Amino acid sequence: MRLAAARLKGKRPIERDVGIRVGVDLGTAYTVVMVTDADGVPLAGASVFADVVRDGIVWDFAGATRVVTELKDAVERRTGRRLTAGAVTIPPSVSASDHRAHGYVLEGAGIACTAVVDEPTAANAVLGVRDGAVVDIGGGTTGVAILRDGQVVATHDEPSGGTHLSLVIAGALGVSFEEAEKLKCDPANHARLLPIVTPTLEKVSTIVRTGIAGHRVEHLYLVGGTAAFAGIAPVMTRITGVPCEVAPEPMLVTPLGVASFADVLTEGAFR
Repeated sequence: MRLAAARLKGKRPIERDVGIRVGVDLGTAYTVVMVTDADGVPLAGASVFADVVRDGIVWDFAGATRVVTELKDAVERRTGRRLTAGAVTIPPSVSASDHRAHGYVLEGAGIACTAVVDEPTAANAVLGVRDGAVVDIGGGTTGVAILRDGQVVATHDEPSGGTHLSLVIAGALGVSFEEAEKLKCDPANHARLLPIVTPTLEKVSTIVRTGIAGHRVEHLYLVGGTAAFAGIAPVMTRITGVPCEVAPEPMLVTPLGVASFADVLTEGAFR
């Protein structure tokens, strides 16, 4: 995961004979494009904060298409490769029409959508959990996938996530949403912000508790940008009664995982 984080920066051409996969995580807060080789090794990526998806639903189609196009273009310039096809994430319980909207965003950006994958399932392609639950806590939704013998047997998601933390911080401190978002994303502020956001973290944890009810779950694995907020794991364990751990670089786990579901591109150089 450290390699994935490093690949978000700098120019690094990808040789024309290297097969690549493209994954797009169209999140409520951050949209991430990740490129791997055919075996899943991170090669390049880009991310940006964008308010184009709310509660897992694309509300600004033109804006989402523009954001993905800009990220695609940036990665193409840095790697010298065309990103002509890829896979995209969705929250676990989106409707068929919303499911299609995520794919249409990729198509509008010039990326043929070859797979649509729910976020926790995409994350588990990286984590490799056999038994337990993968929890993807994004900006607007919290999704849960319960796994038995490496297979997803149930999913659940509800609105609530990092955007709600930022709204609470903005209200408590009397600052703009944008300033609250910056404060939240700086780990140096987490200790002083934790008492403010604990009720929201408890709400997120309650969603997880509901999602795992009736299933034997002995461990939770947390991914998604909001999982990076220091102090979330103890709150989650207190509310759910289940031990949990936060994956390294949690915001990049899902985009890296969804790339593994994409077709391998071998069409050669961009320029």
